[in-house]
Amino acid sequence: MDLTQLLNEMTLNEKIGQLVQLTPNFFEETNGDTEITGPLQEMGLTTEDLNLIGSVLGTHTKEQVISIQRNYLANSRLKIPLIFMADVVHGYETIFPVPLGLASSWNTELVKEVASLSGREASDAGIHVTFSPMVDLVRDPRWGRVMEGTGEDSYLNSLMAKAFIEGYQGEEAKLDSDFRKIAACVKHFIGYGASEAGRDYNTVDISTINLYQSYLPSFKAAIDSGVKLVMTSFNTIYGVPATGNKWLMRSVLRDKLGFDGVLISDWAAIGEMLAHGVARDLEQAAKLALEAGVDIDMMTPAYQKNLKHLVESQQISENLIDEAVLRVLQLKEDLGLFEDPYRGLLTREELSKTKLRLKTREIASQSMVLLKNEEQLLPLNPSKKISLVGPLANSHDVLGAWSWVGKIEESVTLSEGLSSEFTNIEVIGTKDRTTFTFNERKEMLRAAKESEVVIVALGEGSEETGEAASKGVIQLPKEQLSLLKEIQTVNSQVVTVLFNGRPLDLSEIVPYSQSILEVWFPGSEAGNSVSDVLLGRVNPSGKLPMSFPVTTGQIPVYYNHLRTGRPMSKDNKNEKYISRFLDIPNEPLYPFGYGLSYTSFSISEATLSSKVLKENQTINVTAKITNTGDYTGTETVQCYLKAEVGEVARPVRELKAFKQVTIKPNETIEVTFILNQKDLEYVHSDLSERADFGNYVVYVGSDSQAPEIGKFSFEK
Repeated sequence: MDLTQLLNEMTLNEKIGQLVQLTPNFFEETNGDTEITGPLQEMGLTTEDLNLIGSVLGTHTKEQVISIQRNYLANSRLKIPLIFMADVVHGYETIFPVPLGLASSWNTELVKEVASLSGREASDAGIHVTFSPMVDLVRDPRWGRVMEGTGEDSYLNSLMAKAFIEGYQGEEAKLDSDFRKIAACVKHFIGYGASEAGRDYNTVDISTINLYQSYLPSFKAAIDSGVKLVMTSFNTIYGVPATGNKWLMRSVLRDKLGFDGVLISDWAAIGEMLAHGVARDLEQAAKLALEAGVDIDMMTPAYQKNLKHLVESQQISENLIDEAVLRVLQLKEDLGLFEDPYRGLLTREELSKTKLRLKTREIASQSMVLLKNEEQLLPLNPSKKISLVGPLANSHDVLGAWSWVGKIEESVTLSEGLSSEFTNIEVIGTKDRTTFTFNERKEMLRAAKESEVVIVALGEGSEETGEAASKGVIQLPKEQLSLLKEIQTVNSQVVTVLFNGRPLDLSEIVPYSQSILEVWFPGSEAGNSVSDVLLGRVNPSGKLPMSFPVTTGQIPVYYNHLRTGRPMSKDNKNEKYISRFLDIPNEPLYPFGYGLSYTSFSISEATLSSKVLKENQTINVTAKITNTGDYTGTETVQCYLKAEVGEVARPVRELKAFKQVTIKPNETIEVTFILNQKDLEYVHSDLSERADFGNYVVYVGSDSQAPEIGKFSFEK
């Protein structure tokens, strides 16, 4: 279609309408053609306004989509189809593990498969665009939305961003011919994960170097992968809300990163510029947002009610509106909506829910992280007498935040998953996560005392994580901690299973648990996938994408922190005037990259192919990995680098590569990492990216505390 010709045929009101997004209830609650009721009345819109809207967010059935699209096209002069968007974050109706759990797999092909399956199921329900992936760098687990991210490392985040987008859109993004694929919207641009105190929607203050070095790479990876949309963040950057930040959106997003797709505000973010105190009214907010390059106004009347007056009063040029409309029309063209406004909904065969559930079970088991396993208590023998106790034992609340279409009652509980496996199991759950009755506690202690192994299911509720779910204390409730301690006094064979969406303070969990399995929110097949791991059908291979702190007071604690002028070392750790706490260690309880297996691995003969790396050449880092245990297992071998000297202060180490290898008992596999000049580049004080000549330290191991294996110099 000739989009420029279509644009020329549009009135100013029709153009503005394309830049507005509303929820389905606006289309479903109008009463005839004249009476204005419900949300239209609240937002001051008319039915005529509604017939010009460009996109809808939050539909959840194909019947709803077909009905809204059909009625809309019947009233549209130019028959420009609606785009339907929704939050498809870790599954649609069939729920996969939360993204932080998926990132724990360190498996980009698995993440790509999740995005592909989720997108396919969403497209069957009429969704064209997902507000995913969230690639915000997350270092503060008090922020509830860490569950929606992929961790504290920009390199891992970048790989995961690419995997999500290729899964949703397809590697060639042929969305106009493959209606099983949907467009991705990467979010939130930028810095949202750095909210002060981990409090959602709070102020953000990031240095320019940190912004470019740590926060931009994952967005660059998304844009390089062809992502179709970018969403603005709620926060300020250099004092200006991102949604109205012209420098950020024009100079950085459009010019530096080369993004030419659709830029959409987050929910009501344009209107929130009034609360930020940078706009006196919605008209000024609309002007700031449009000048910044925001193409779609999500859920405010700012554009709809003010852009026409801004043009007519010559406060903005209609050319700004035209460029935004062309990007929206191009997205509709890319999606194939002009050829088929229903994208195959009227004739398509839907994806099998049974196959999806099986995939969910398989994938969830790969997202779990074994944090502790003393005396090889796990895997469990199904012939043993087992008790399963705790507030999450019988809970269906295992889907996690952003599972808004998922049916919680259809999720598999842990008790359901385990009861079919053990011939001798007793389950004593509780009705509440934070308050246990006297009889509940008494019965749980009795069951624990009478069993050979007791599984204690603890954790958060899904509403305690995700958006608007910040916490000042990230320990589990006192009732859960005291229950665990009491159980340990009657039975030391304790396996703690944790359901949660953020790194937790486990300082009062570790001493009272012989084994700890972090399962996150595993999704629809939670109970079955956890059972697969506890019984050893799946050997856990997950690695942490975020460090777990010793206590809340350590936060933020992340592995790739900058070096300081008075660093703590083994030799000076008892001195006072160094960078340390008096009452807690500097190191996290469990570091980034950490995760155990039912088997054990040793890394030996780690060598560098050369002591010198020349420009435009490579150097090989080689190591042998041996399975020294009794089970076949998968290990994620990680390679880190440290620049001994930099133009600006540099991290103590940075992840540069990793490989997953599956090894049989007594088998040895050689792993090789290839490093080049690109791996040494970083953002300098003038914001240029280049490598410094000098010496570099190489670390290879099983987590971010991997040992040093050698050094090389980078020379001309």
